[in-house]
Amino acid sequence: MFLPASAPARRTRRLPNQWDLAALLFVLGALAAFGHGAAGTLAPIDAPEATRLTLAAADLPYYALRTVMRMLAAMAASLLFTFAFATLAAKSRRAGAVLVPLLDILQSVPILGFLSFTIAFFMGLFPGQVLGLELAAIFAIFTSQAWNMAFAMYQSLTTLPQDLVEATRAYRLTAWQRFWRLEVPFAMPGLVWNMVLSMSGGWFFVVASEAITLGDATWRLPGIGSYVALALEQRDLGAIGLAVLAMGLVILAYDQLLFRPLVAWSGKFRFETTAGANAPDPWVLALLRRTRVLRRAAEALGTALTAIGSLRLRLPALPMGLRLGLPRQGRSRIAMGRAGDLAFGLAVAALAGLAFWRLADYVAAAVSWGELGEVLLLALFTLLRVAAMIGLASIVWLPVGAWLGRRPALTRLAQPVIQFLAAFPANLLFPPFVVGIVHFGLSPEIWLSPLMVLGTQWYILFNVIAASAALPGDLAEAAGTLRLSGWLWWRRVMWPAILPAYVTGAITASGGAWNAAIVAEVAAWGDTKLVASGLGAYIAQATEAGDFPRIALGVAVMVVFVVFINRLLWRPLAAFAARRATF
Repeated sequence: MFLPASAPARRTRRLPNQWDLAALLFVLGALAAFGHGAAGTLAPIDAPEATRLTLAAADLPYYALRTVMRMLAAMAASLLFTFAFATLAAKSRRAGAVLVPLLDILQSVPILGFLSFTIAFFMGLFPGQVLGLELAAIFAIFTSQAWNMAFAMYQSLTTLPQDLVEATRAYRLTAWQRFWRLEVPFAMPGLVWNMVLSMSGGWFFVVASEAITLGDATWRLPGIGSYVALALEQRDLGAIGLAVLAMGLVILAYDQLLFRPLVAWSGKFRFETTAGANAPDPWVLALLRRTRVLRRAAEALGTALTAIGSLRLRLPALPMGLRLGLPRQGRSRIAMGRAGDLAFGLAVAALAGLAFWRLADYVAAAVSWGELGEVLLLALFTLLRVAAMIGLASIVWLPVGAWLGRRPALTRLAQPVIQFLAAFPANLLFPPFVVGIVHFGLSPEIWLSPLMVLGTQWYILFNVIAASAALPGDLAEAAGTLRLSGWLWWRRVMWPAILPAYVTGAITASGGAWNAAIVAEVAAWGDTKLVASGLGAYIAQATEAGDFPRIALGVAVMVVFVVFINRLLWRPLAAFAARRATF
């Protein structure tokens, strides 16, 4: 016999408990810390403490806070960009024909290329204020995070199971409802994993993003990246060790507090028709469920967001020039659609031609044809390094990622380790690489190459882990029932499951390796400087000299090479994966 709870008992369940108090203290502490960090962004540039930097260990927590705030702001901007950019590229054939190559171009533009041409704009928004420098640094970090996330969501939206799409049509869901109830949930597991990797990718370039140069003036924003750069200049191994320790602690903190709960939450969106094994909740989610007030607040927020996603909103129709596909009936309408395609293509070609002409006119004033040939040869050297490193990374991480993805317990243990390795800036390995190459008389042309793939190989591993973990449970059960094993299991089950995600990771890793060439092909430790022949070294030296025509030439050649490789190799492979290797 069940008796209704008494009124005092019901009131007790509504009152905060000790877990609410612990969570409240944590939230208040985080808000106070972020408020303290934000105060530093509002100071004038010429204030004594605005850009002052020391190697004192006591200042390192504040520097870590400022760096994390920049990276979280860049991550928020990257999410907004991903939802808008990837959705338009996937839903509009004409827009996709422009946006996907544009994404190739954007991911291949080096971070120094973005910084060189955008600093003046951001400083003009807030003249004389640190906030202008902060926005320039956030934008630079954004460029190291957004492209990977956009590629991941685009790949998910183009590989939606057709039966689910037909179900949304049968239930007459609007485009707004379909986006929030099908497309975003389906993309969420892969997107969350790529958010983890993008956060680590931001760490890889944090040294470059926190050093702002405009003309003859250079500012170093308080942050771990600037701390590392100063420690390298002064050859202070103790300070470098402290920076690595601080970076590891910060990565562990946001892995536990942010990404581990997100990965666990995204697991409920896996596409499968049989019940999978439930992993234990991370301690943060377990703590939240033990609270009373915060749990009810979180449930109310979730209910409100679900209601918003369920609204029968009619999104504005795309402009005629961007609509997907051709009209269904009528030769005249089909002819009009083809004419629209032709007009759209001509307009895009005209804009591209105008941009090319303006760039060529700007570069030709300072660069000869002979130097252009030398730059193309340097690009070929970098291409060989990128191809060798991506091939080696694929051979190593494809089987490892597939194996880890099928073992959730090991994945949870490996996740923070992989994040730390992916975030490890190449600059911190300059001392052992430079000393080793000089001591053993090795060739920089070969032995600086591993620095190029140091941060980008993890795009392959993370994407393969996410795809392997998302393998439908019913498919895995069927493979077990049929006793598939060895090469047959790989060819019939695992390879079709991970191929789309691998291609996405390889595209991003390839573009990232070209980007990282700027850091990898020039390594310095104190007065010793090693340079490998390549396009990255050319751009790095031009940036150091403030030679904008040669920066523009190097970036343009890098963009052409990356886009050409993507069009010739990766995009056909991605199309094959979307057509043949999806469930």
